[in-house]
Amino acid sequence: QVQLVESGGGLVQAGGSLRLSCVASGHTYGSYNNYAMGWFRQAPGKVREFVAAISWSGGTTYYADPVKGRFTISRDNAKNTVYLQMNSLSSEDTAGYYCSADYSQCEVVGIHINEYDYWGQGPQVAVSS
Repeated sequence: QVQLVESGGGLVQAGGSLRLSCVASGHTYGSYNNYAMGWFRQAPGKVREFVAAISWSGGTTYYADPVKGRFTISRDNAKNTVYLQMNSLSSEDTAGYYCSADYSQCEVVGIHINEYDYWGQGPQVAVSS
């Protein structure tokens, strides 16, 4: 099992920034380097949606259209950690944000929920207008 523990959620005013972190442990298939990482979000009453993903090497990133240019995903493999820097936040970004791990050493990252094997608990991000 891979355990994912997120931190960094909270309440922020519109236009502000937050950075989410997700630390992985207990890697079933060897090291953290064997996993692509993704962030998804789920707003109240809505389905969980893709936000951003990064390949195992960090060489490939992909973003959902609503967050392009505002959010940045990155990873530090030495710390088993993936980050999501969120800038220019709006009320539409209010949601639970879920870190996820996909056992993959491809440079093509997944954007669908069923492509990811492990999930975090989803810290809440609330943006006040």
